[in-house]
Amino acid sequence: MKLYISKFILGLMILSVQLISAQNLSKSQFQVKGNCDMCKSRIETAAKKAGAKTAVYSTDLQTLTLETDHKVSTDDILQKVADAGHDNEKFKSSEAAYNGLPGCCHYERDLQSAPAEAHQHQAKKENEFYVKGNCASCKARIEKAARAAGADSAEWSAEKQTVILKFDASKTSSDKVLKAIADAGHDNEQYKTSDSVYKNLPGCCLYDRDIPFGEANPNVHFEEGTIAVDHKDHQASASPESHESSEKKIEGVLITGSKAATALSKKEAGLVFNIDKKELLKAACCNLSESFETNATVDVSFSNAVTGTKQLKMLGLDQKYTSLTKELLPEIRGLASAYGLNFIPGRWIESIQLTKGGSTVTNGYESITGQINTELLKNAKEPETSLNIFADFNGRAEANITSVSSINEKWSQTFLLHGNGTFGDTDMNDDTFLDRPKGTQINAAYLLNYNDLEKSGFGSHFGINFLRDERTAGQIGFDKNLGQDKQGAYGVGIDISRFQVWNKTGYVFKGKPYQSLGWMNQYVYHQQDSFFGLRNYSGKQHTYYSNLIFESIIGNTNHKYKAGASFLYDGYEETYLKDDMKRNEIVPGIFAEYTLTGLKYTLVAGARADFHNLAGTQFTPRVNFKYDFTPQTIVRLSAGRGFRTANVFAENQQYFASNRSIQILQNGGNIYGLKPEIAWNYGVSLQQEFKLFGRKSSIVADFFRTDFQDQVLVDLDRSPQQLTFYNLEGKSFANSFQTQWDFTPFKNFDVRLAYKYYDVQADYFDGRREIPFMAKHRGFVNLAYATNKNDKGGFWSFDTTINWVGKQRLPDTSGNPAEFQLPVYSDSYAVLNAQISRNFNKKLRAYVGGENLTSYYQKNAIVDFRNPFGNYFDGGMVYAPIMKANFYVGLDVTF
Repeated sequence: MKLYISKFILGLMILSVQLISAQNLSKSQFQVKGNCDMCKSRIETAAKKAGAKTAVYSTDLQTLTLETDHKVSTDDILQKVADAGHDNEKFKSSEAAYNGLPGCCHYERDLQSAPAEAHQHQAKKENEFYVKGNCASCKARIEKAARAAGADSAEWSAEKQTVILKFDASKTSSDKVLKAIADAGHDNEQYKTSDSVYKNLPGCCLYDRDIPFGEANPNVHFEEGTIAVDHKDHQASASPESHESSEKKIEGVLITGSKAATALSKKEAGLVFNIDKKELLKAACCNLSESFETNATVDVSFSNAVTGTKQLKMLGLDQKYTSLTKELLPEIRGLASAYGLNFIPGRWIESIQLTKGGSTVTNGYESITGQINTELLKNAKEPETSLNIFADFNGRAEANITSVSSINEKWSQTFLLHGNGTFGDTDMNDDTFLDRPKGTQINAAYLLNYNDLEKSGFGSHFGINFLRDERTAGQIGFDKNLGQDKQGAYGVGIDISRFQVWNKTGYVFKGKPYQSLGWMNQYVYHQQDSFFGLRNYSGKQHTYYSNLIFESIIGNTNHKYKAGASFLYDGYEETYLKDDMKRNEIVPGIFAEYTLTGLKYTLVAGARADFHNLAGTQFTPRVNFKYDFTPQTIVRLSAGRGFRTANVFAENQQYFASNRSIQILQNGGNIYGLKPEIAWNYGVSLQQEFKLFGRKSSIVADFFRTDFQDQVLVDLDRSPQQLTFYNLEGKSFANSFQTQWDFTPFKNFDVRLAYKYYDVQADYFDGRREIPFMAKHRGFVNLAYATNKNDKGGFWSFDTTINWVGKQRLPDTSGNPAEFQLPVYSDSYAVLNAQISRNFNKKLRAYVGGENLTSYYQKNAIVDFRNPFGNYFDGGMVYAPIMKANFYVGLDVTF
């Protein structure tokens, strides 16, 4: 019996010692880079040799979990792990140690693994801990729980996903505070919250629990809110739906971390692609029309062989049915429709948000097939001035200067300057006509940003932009200084002046981060003077736009709403030949939108009423629904209505360089005698993520249908000598199907494949026909490879894009003589673009590239080019590129 008692007492003593030792141990988790089981063994061995009681490394999560006592510093352990060859969040391995690893252990070193590379992997400060969350509600909850647990102060950063604690160690401990934060619903590096507590969080607060600590949270991004602010850089963009970086949330504005070049938002109820400026660097991207060369959703094509203009198409319809905004303010519309894509330089663009299908009602009524919003450069981690110089081998050159800097703690500014010129006579098909216009453009903008959200709750953004663009096209030898009636050569002259000023101001209600008020205002003056041979067209447009949005919640952030009012004034003065046309469009409107967020679903339903003085009262409902079957499987549904007034002259200038006479068959409407265009759009999409080759891969498939209730048809088939406009009588629809697959077969190599099918038909006067210049089948391939960065941040990148375009129905030209007739369908063709760039360091980049490297071009793109003043001349019958291969070089320098 004594023996058993002795053994029992000894066992209790051993257990007590273990319990006491366990109480003196602390547990922590750190980011450590590694690839395989050999890495795991090496990391854990190094950690234990350095004094860790336990060390468990996860290759999938890239995390090292340590248990240590007070005698051992985790910094010493992580230094030893780095010495063994593995970068971590506090120390970077030497080149010698890294290069000495076996080949299978060579992890990627350029993905922000070292402190200097990115925010999410920076070495943490003292008493800074990883805590997961999404939004301002999370921030308030985390900081409140920390203070309740005894912390003197707590500051949670959504961008870094960390909380910095200040506390008296004699009264509380970091362990106690982090336990309280977990009990409130937020996983952290010490404790994990229970499933029941997590599931009871509001929908907007349901962060992704599978993301490793230290990685950027993809849910931290922008929805539709009122102000975007980069709290760190003291920059504000007061806008009802900004997409810039922020550490302050006015409900609906979330904070961005590191962005992918192109990413499909998993949080948005709609199908929204965020295109970063890194994506734009993959191609020449001289202006907005060239910003979608590596994007499969938007189709870009030449629309006229004489003027060289380009047009976007989305969901099988012309760009006029897509809302094109800048800083979420109306931009490319009205008289700017034909040439406006050239007015936003590529180097000015910070990001683009592309929404397919019905967008939010807070942005207006004109969106039918989607919205493309461009955000200008406003944010920089530190003052930055950049110079870009570009030239191609056919006489085009341009220069861009951009400068972003802080004035003081609350004010920052951006200077944007662009100039370009086309000086060479480019005629690759020997038809005596320039393949693209000659001329110059001067474009300057100034942006001023104010941020005092933390104290007063105010933020504001001001912008001013002036542009002057002069172009001359037509036959080589045409002299613009002589009247067209004084020379035999056919010429085109297009002179455009444009002035814009805008302001966006927002206010966050004190103590209510979910409640905000935003007000946007913009004035635009646009003037165009032009001639096309013996035809003249000129126009002036004055536009004033105002939008006021109030945003708050009903009970909690699962139920959010927006309500507001807008006002739009368009004043038009146009002259075509001898006809003077004037009209004023005055459109006050009201709107409301409700967002319901559940554990796996998001519903956004809105409606607006607009009281158009010429088109009558218009009701515009829109709804978007997203359901997450799993975090990797997302289904979206959308439906909505849109309306617009057709600017038949400005939107169809590609047909002015022809012999076609314009005929408008009036139908009792108040805009050119025509009624407004009204359409319904419906969509469904599936987003699926999975692992392929051990790396992230995704497939997105979507189908959209657009049904026109009324439409202004552009009939090119009635006669080759006529351009006829009339209102739809019957049906007009567009079916669009697209599937896109993104994957990374091996390190640093990204592949994007896409296929699109369009079925676009309308009932013309003489029967139902396919819309011309719209290929039913399209294919897309984009390949991107980049080498690892060196110590100076230098690397090579290689980008290639192939666009395959199927056959297109061409307008009926059977009324022409046989030699001037077009086939019923065009040939299919492929276009290859490629670029190689070299970043020598973080300040210097050079690039060289080529467009249309297959040199496929449309032969005889101009019908009857030998007789431009004759009956059969037509420069608008363009279905393919009009230039052969074109090569370019460029240089980017950052100061």
